This record gives sequence, structure tokens and C-alpha cells, in this order.
Amino acid sequence: MNVKDSFSPQEWFRVMNGPGRAGLAVIAASPSGLTGLLAETGAISDVIQEMIASHPTTPLLAAMAEAYQHTTSDELKQLQATETAERARNLDETKTQAFEGVRQALWAVSTKATPEDVQAYKTLLLRVAERVAGAAKEGGFLGLGGVQVSDAEKAAIQELRTLVEPSTTP
Repeated sequence: MNVKDSFSPQEWFRVMNGPGRAGLAVIAASPSGLTGLLAETGAISDVIQEMIASHPTTPLLAAMAEAYQHTTSDELKQLQATETAERARNLDETKTQAFEGVRQALWAVSTKATPEDVQAYKTLLLRVAERVAGAAKEGGFLGLGGVQVSDAEKAAIQELRTLVEPSTTP
């Protein structure tokens, strides 16, 4: 049985979007200018491309890599139609919705995948968030000054860590 078949179409859509949601939570926590936004969204794509190129060893990540490479735009539109979330009206709502999407994806993976797959998925989520946080300086002006990872981004990563490993975080 294919790992993807263990999930309903809506669950699979959430699993596939979990890494993007993890990155979005960090972006919404401390938005950058246009250049920073491009670097941060590019970081999400970079981590996913690296996952695909590394020939994932867990069945879940292999199925995700396959789906990232072969899902058509029509299939994506059908899956997006299953999502009923309200559009966020501000960055706080965006961050809240992103974390809720991660929570739902983690629930689906935790209940339907092997422990090895669950751990690999959690690692992927954290890798995306950390890479997004470090992709652009925050608080500077025209590339001068600022910090690589803002306090708000650190807080978002910690919140994600709490979602991923609730019993091991302080």
C-alpha cells in the first residue's frame, strides 16, 4: 500500500502543506521587506528541493517527494477546494492559521505513519522554519544593520518546537 493512500485527500493536502505552513508561521512572525520575503519563501522551496534530491529514506518523505514532483495544477486545485479555512485578515491571523495547519498535518502524520516517518516529518518542519528564519536579516535598512534571526522568529520556531515535541521543550 502506498503511504499516500493511508491519508484522505484533505489529510494528504495538509501533510503536503505542513512544511510551507511552518515557514509561513515564521514569515508572519517577523515580516521582511520584499527582498527578505523572496529569500524567506525561497528557503521553503530550497528545503523541499533538498529533500527531493536527497532521495528520502522514509516512505512518507519519499511519497511527498514524488507528489511534489508530479502533482498537476488541476490536482492541486481539487485539493485546495477541500480546504475551508477563512482568509487571514492580518499577520497574527496568518501565523495562527499557519500553526493550526501544522498542528493538523502533524496529527494526520502521527496517527497514520510509522514512528520513523513521524520523526522525519517533524525534522522537515523544523528545518524549514529554521532556514526561513535565517534567510533574510530583520530590522535593518537597505541591507545594513539588523539581525539574522529576530526575536519574533525565534519565538515562532520555539512555538513550532513545542508543537513538534511537546514533552521535550521547556
